[in-house]
Amino acid sequence: MSMMSEFRDFAMRGNVVDMAVGIVIGGAFGKIVSSFVNDVLMPPIGMMLGGVDFSSLAVTLKAAVGEAEAVTLNYGAFIQTVVDFLIIAFAIFMVIKAMNNMKKKEEEAPPAPPKPSAEETLLTEIRDLLNRD
Repeated sequence: MSMMSEFRDFAMRGNVVDMAVGIVIGGAFGKIVSSFVNDVLMPPIGMMLGGVDFSSLAVTLKAAVGEAEAVTLNYGAFIQTVVDFLIIAFAIFMVIKAMNNMKKKEEEAPPAPPKPSAEETLLTEIRDLLNRD
């Protein structure tokens, strides 16, 4: 078997394709959440806190000297990233919870009807024998 055919077989397995689709959708979802946090959620929070722009919150560790840029600790960007993570984690939790609930409902099949008693089985056999004649 050639290396290309082995690679094709590997790449076309269901799990690999599912994972690739999940990664692409996850990346797009991450961009949507980042935009939601940066453009929709954080501006009103910053306004409530006195007009704070979280993306510009930073502590200067070393001031700019000549052509060397200032060294800053950008904790505002970190706060936005944490909020992004929390929203994404909550969304994934809700999706997995919904999937588990659907899976649980599928597994809960109705119980099999009870087996007939020995007397009912014997009577059924007698009936079948009488009907054959």
